[in-house]
Amino acid sequence: MSHGIPEGLIKPEFERRYRELLGEEYDILLSFMARKPIPSIRLNPMKVDPDWLVAKLEEGGWVLEPIPWYEYGYRVKKGPERLGNTEWHQLGLYYVQEAASMIPPVALSPSPGERVLDLAASPGSKTTQISEMMRHEGVLVANDVTPDRVDALIANVQRMGSINVVVTLSDGRRAPQFFREEKFDKVLLDAPCSSLGEVRRSWGALVRWSPKSVNKIARLQLSLAKAAYRVLRKGGVMVYSTCTLEPKENEWVVYNLLKLGAVLEELQLEGLRWRPGLERWMDWEFGSELRKTMRIYPQDNDTIGFFVALLRKPM
Repeated sequence: MSHGIPEGLIKPEFERRYRELLGEEYDILLSFMARKPIPSIRLNPMKVDPDWLVAKLEEGGWVLEPIPWYEYGYRVKKGPERLGNTEWHQLGLYYVQEAASMIPPVALSPSPGERVLDLAASPGSKTTQISEMMRHEGVLVANDVTPDRVDALIANVQRMGSINVVVTLSDGRRAPQFFREEKFDKVLLDAPCSSLGEVRRSWGALVRWSPKSVNKIARLQLSLAKAAYRVLRKGGVMVYSTCTLEPKENEWVVYNLLKLGAVLEELQLEGLRWRPGLERWMDWEFGSELRKTMRIYPQDNDTIGFFVALLRKPM
């Protein structure tokens, strides 16, 4: 065992890369990867008065702690063992969602009346959050490529009462053909990834990790990102996010969007600790603009790991 992570799960190349990336903090990263994350929920202000629900939950013995970067997010310090089994959950009054997962919609900042696309939407945590932030006004297209995952997406959209959501089943790489160019005011691409940020939930990401698998998924991510950028209107904004720490899946993808003309915007979220994106990694030079992106390590806020970039398409 090393920091609580089972023997053999940390591959030598993984250790080499992340020691180079984090230096003395590498061991701290592993110690957080070995701990289960604190459960958290997102209240649904479109179905319930949040203050009323908080009071009801606390009467029932729950101990809640507000998440600073999203007004309806709470960590559950004490509560029922299975948050998904309560009547409140079944009624769609809250969604069980990791605290860092609430960041991409906040960065996107959707407004009522806009046309928004969530290109890789399942299972729907960010879709339903965006819908609530839009106050159910405007159109939110939630797309995914896998029928089983779309079923879960539809179930969550229905449970949360997200009435302005249209669910589509298609390969996101073909979005410009399905939706046409420059149709959306805002686009979220929370891309499929190697999920290293989710190791706190499952060792599976460490088992699957390899440079070869990272390169393969980075090519998919870039294809999806280019498609997402094409359906964004001029002047519109796009969030690219992943739940991994891999530079090839994060800075490298954004660097290639900048080559298409995208412009990185500054990100600030109250109460969130984050590190600037990498200017260089191994043989790649990404440039100083990448410092505007967010690297969120598990040890920074006691969450899963995340990467978030906010981009604008010039007029």
